[in-house]
Amino acid sequence: MLFAQRFWTAIADGSITVTFRRWRRRQVVAGHRYRTAAGMLEVDAIDVVEPGSITDAEARSSGYPDAATLIHDLRGEESLPVYRIAFHVIHEPDPRAVLANTSDLGDEDVAEIDRRLARLDAASTHGPWTAAVLDVIARRPERRAGDLAIEFGREMQPFKTDVRKLKNLGLTLSLTVGYRLSPRGEAYRARTTRTTA
Repeated sequence: MLFAQRFWTAIADGSITVTFRRWRRRQVVAGHRYRTAAGMLEVDAIDVVEPGSITDAEARSSGYPDAATLIHDLRGEESLPVYRIAFHVIHEPDPRAVLANTSDLGDEDVAEIDRRLARLDAASTHGPWTAAVLDVIARRPERRAGDLAIEFGREMQPFKTDVRKLKNLGLTLSLTVGYRLSPRGEAYRARTTRTTA
């Protein structure tokens, strides 16, 4: 779920616990966790509601002064169903950060990472990319994502999506500008036999 930056602080401190969205179909599931710019959230419930049934109290729990302001701010076609999503913040370390700092890799760990990267390569519409991207991030840490994408002859957003897949495996870290390999990524590259060739 995406939230405007003005809501991040209130979501993180637990002041905002509800959001409303116009979606063609539900995009979150109760009981599942979702990573957002405001932190990790767990969805408690999701229901379809009539906009006119939204109360001022619910609007305040969503970060709005009243229901009318919230309803006016809803995006999407008015014919779409409105979903009420109740959630709470999970105050735990990001599992990706914990994984990224795990550098003590055994043979089975390396083999599993090899397998998962091979699957990403096989599913790619632009050919194998994982080893080459890890290599360029290792050689050019803190380089702008747009600059790295140009080196691969790719658009920036799809390139960033690919790097996020490496981050999900704990192999890279996102910086204010660019990326660098995580301790896990460095340990993996030191032990793997996979190459960019």
